[in-house]
Amino acid sequence: MDFEWTPEEQAFRLRLKQFLAATLPDDWERFSQHGPGSPALTRYAETFCGKLADDKLLTPHWPKEIGGEGLDPWHQAILAEEMWIAGEPRGGQYMNVNWIGPTLIKYGSQWQQERYLPPIAEGRALWCQGFSEPGSGSDLASLRTRAVLEGDHYRVNGQKIWTSYAGLAQTCFLLCRTSDDRKRGISILLVPMDTPGITVRQIPSLIGEGDIHEVFFDDVLVPVEALFGNEGQAWEIIAYSLVNERLGIPRYGLARAALDRAVSVLKEEGRWNNDAVKIEAANVAALCEAARIASYAIVTKRAHGELVGPESSSARFATVMAERRVAEFVVEYLPEALADAHPYLKMHHQRGIVAGIAAGAAEIQLNIIATDVLKLPREPR
Repeated sequence: MDFEWTPEEQAFRLRLKQFLAATLPDDWERFSQHGPGSPALTRYAETFCGKLADDKLLTPHWPKEIGGEGLDPWHQAILAEEMWIAGEPRGGQYMNVNWIGPTLIKYGSQWQQERYLPPIAEGRALWCQGFSEPGSGSDLASLRTRAVLEGDHYRVNGQKIWTSYAGLAQTCFLLCRTSDDRKRGISILLVPMDTPGITVRQIPSLIGEGDIHEVFFDDVLVPVEALFGNEGQAWEIIAYSLVNERLGIPRYGLARAALDRAVSVLKEEGRWNNDAVKIEAANVAALCEAARIASYAIVTKRAHGELVGPESSSARFATVMAERRVAEFVVEYLPEALADAHPYLKMHHQRGIVAGIAAGAAEIQLNIIATDVLKLPREPR
């Protein structure tokens, strides 16, 4: 097994590092604490992503005929790693290029692609995903937001919750129920967020600025052209898009960079002479490495054109464990970081503590691993 990067991949990573060094402002580490869904970082991300697009670094993994460079999944992984290690200056736009765009390319109508792909490729678009609902959480099959076809439009009523970026997004990737069948009754609508009848309320956060919201749909009229794919096709589409979403967020890279930063500070301050600290740092580093290798196994399958299934949940959970342990390590041995003594570590902590919720709760991932990977029975025999 060859674990070395090719010269082309090494050159691509170096190009990204040089771009980040030349583009990010001097106070970026402190500024990045605003959070990916904050107004300040969202405004900055539009400028930053525009520069990425100009350098053909925003969507290089997209097909050439769509405006990308046709690079393989390994280049996509490298791009995501370097962005997350830097603190994700793309803000909420990372979602666009990782899975909204590729899903549009695979399932969107010509009208939808022409309308939505150019703004994404130019770094001007911000989306939100209308998935979770009160009482439904990560169990998407139980969602109740309903879309009723009435002539040339759908009438949508319902509520979404924990919706990131909803307060600033232009478009919602909305899951809704078009029939009573548990899974085959779910469809997707691409809904402009300025449509009458949509109300967005921010959910207060104890940490950071908060970028999650409740979204209410009250008799919202959506044209039939907004139907994404076919009625009842949402389960297939989401299975495709979530693999891209989970693997497009290499939190293990940010976690490992934060751990290395914490260890460097401890050494500089003469606090690296305790065996317990060294052992815990080694354990946490091993978790970060395990998460990276688990994710690379999935990238390998994608690079070979193989289907990726529930094993992506294993990589996702490994990343959650790494994130949590790094956050706990900093709290235990460098608690002053949370008081802003070390902005990079504080930024990681703010993002790391939500890792077990974003992109599917960790408990749901464990259920998927148990039933679909390990094939364990749901009930004791």
